[in-house]
Amino acid sequence: MEKFTTHNGLVVPLDIANVDTDQIIPKQFLQKTERVGFGVHLFHDSRYLDHAGTQPNPEFILNKPEYADASILLARENFGCGSSREHAPWALQEYGFKVIIAPSFADIFYGNCINIGILPIKLTEQEVELLFQHAGNADLTLAIDLPNNTVSCTTSDGTALNFSFSLNKFQQYSLEEGVDSVGWTLNKLDVIEAFEAKMPVWQ
Repeated sequence: MEKFTTHNGLVVPLDIANVDTDQIIPKQFLQKTERVGFGVHLFHDSRYLDHAGTQPNPEFILNKPEYADASILLARENFGCGSSREHAPWALQEYGFKVIIAPSFADIFYGNCINIGILPIKLTEQEVELLFQHAGNADLTLAIDLPNNTVSCTTSDGTALNFSFSLNKFQQYSLEEGVDSVGWTLNKLDVIEAFEAKMPVWQ
């Protein structure tokens, strides 16, 4: 996966709490095992007026043209709850999201995001509310600095906002180095092979 250091992107405000993984990517689109082909089905039941996904819902926030280039998703608490499907962050990433900001995330969803290079940022409810207040006109661009764990911007009215967030050391390392759990294990291959060489051969 790609290394994540800094990112500047437009924010799209999804003002919904407890968004579960079935809302993010409905179960009927889970037939694939590769990480491709899911972005078009992201938030399918909200994005489209028909089952076939040919009639966009003009009222859904992601369909508004002013948010077409958004790469940062702003959401309410408990984002990614429900079943532990990896396809949910796959769909978000393929759609174009690199960062998700919310007061809280479902634990498995949070880890699945980090495993593919999406940065999930936990801010306080007050900080998230402040971002929502400024994100409604599609003119809020945030600067994300992972090495320094900061979120910052200057709003359209000239207000400077600066927030901090934290990750555990392994999550920080994984994102900054672009290494998932498998990649980290492969980095230890010489140690693994040396250990295996000491083990008796079973007959």
